[in-house]
Amino acid sequence: MEVSDMKITKIDYAATGAFSQTISDYLSRSPQLQPFYNHFPTLEAFEAQIKEKSFSQEQRQVLHQALLQQYTSLTEIDPKVQQNIDLLLEPNTYTITTGHQLNIFTGPLYFVYKIITAINTCTQLKEKYPEHNFVPVYWMATEDHDFAEINHFSLFGKKYSWETEQKGAVGRFTTEGLEKVLEELPEAYPIFEEAYRNSKNLADATRAITHALLGEYGLVSIDGDDATLKKALTPFIEKELTENFSNKLVGEANAQLEELGYKPQVFSREINLFYLQDGLRERIVQEDGKNKVLNTDISFTQEEVLKLAQEHPEQFSPNVILRPLYEELILPNLAYIGGGAEVAYWFQLKKVFEAYEVAFPVLMLRNSALYINRGNASRMHKLELQPEELFQDYQELKKQLSSQIHEEEINLEAQRDTIAAAFAEVEKLAEEIDPTLVKSVGAEAQKAHNALQMLEKKISKARDAKHEQTFKQLENLKDKLFPNGSLQERHDNLLTYKTNNPDFIPALVEAFDPFDLKFTILEEE
Repeated sequence: MEVSDMKITKIDYAATGAFSQTISDYLSRSPQLQPFYNHFPTLEAFEAQIKEKSFSQEQRQVLHQALLQQYTSLTEIDPKVQQNIDLLLEPNTYTITTGHQLNIFTGPLYFVYKIITAINTCTQLKEKYPEHNFVPVYWMATEDHDFAEINHFSLFGKKYSWETEQKGAVGRFTTEGLEKVLEELPEAYPIFEEAYRNSKNLADATRAITHALLGEYGLVSIDGDDATLKKALTPFIEKELTENFSNKLVGEANAQLEELGYKPQVFSREINLFYLQDGLRERIVQEDGKNKVLNTDISFTQEEVLKLAQEHPEQFSPNVILRPLYEELILPNLAYIGGGAEVAYWFQLKKVFEAYEVAFPVLMLRNSALYINRGNASRMHKLELQPEELFQDYQELKKQLSSQIHEEEINLEAQRDTIAAAFAEVEKLAEEIDPTLVKSVGAEAQKAHNALQMLEKKISKARDAKHEQTFKQLENLKDKLFPNGSLQERHDNLLTYKTNNPDFIPALVEAFDPFDLKFTILEEE
């Protein structure tokens, strides 16, 4: 399918009914949210953001070396990716970052939507600011330990899961057991076959997959679970351990947000750090003058833990509160791209950035989409629906269709009157010729009356059945486009669409505009 064979419709996020009030208020630039972010995401805002971002040549060297080392896991690097890695050494190069967990087989569609938003943001920024370079970055959440969130995906309506007993940071997991998932799939997918069979761990496999799918657009994937990169975090780890620094500031922001009617998305701890080792990622808590690692016998005195932060910062892992700060410390980053809940939780963090004097990035909502393949588009047109109407709930749409197909009640009264009049004429004639025939005429008249009544019921029933079929078609269409009643992008996997449309990714790249702040509907024509 050619990219040009797509009809694109854009609608307001609020019209989908799938986004929070927080996001609606942000997109409409509600004054009450303005204290919780820096610059609103417009192309013009990046001029100020570039001026505010401080990133030394030494930091660039560290980042460049770390990426070169990480990319040795690939046998071949796309020239555009290599060029972007090298451009990071230049003082006029900046990144646009998105992040996500290491979902197997890329997980739900929005994994790819996030990255394409970052790619397109860079393209538009380069046009606006040609004297600068902009590199799209995918931050791999390699240190995340919530395996249950990443071990499954849905392909053509069937769920596939990876079973393993491994624990700790998922990026360090070997890919053992994923070959079973590959064997269960309905067909071979070479990109995933190669990545999962030939990579030493899930981080390397995910880098290989994102590179194969999106490397041609210059995407750089970064793994924060890196000893050289973690050195930048040492002073922040120390402040966290000695002052519970971020917790106080996030607490203040949460109180202010709640007062305005916004619910905090993430919860802060006294210490927003985990202890990290192979097979282990557990919270650090302070009890009885000790720094204890939850669910283990490991503990440190204050002196020991501060020494560890100096010598081995890679043994500390920031949680959801501190990870954004870590990202901004090691990247020349201008904007972070996230889903609705992510953007909302960054609002809780601005005070932390201000206190540490780290530039707060532009917060951009990732592009969202509904993809309607040709079959579903045909069903939609048959039902005389417009793409934007599909977001109404089923009962509302059913009412709408009912009013569209409403017809007069089926009633054969006029036909009965005509036949009754005809039999009256016959009866009159019979009476004149042979009165004994009147009874027979009456009986036949009653039969005709009964037959019409029965036909009336049958025709009515047939029409109702036809309408029920229409409602069933509507129900099926809704189920296909909104699996489990939620947005398609939160459930379906990339392969569900890329298998039938090899140009699925280029179609998204062409359709998505990160700055128009609209929900995108792509319809195959």
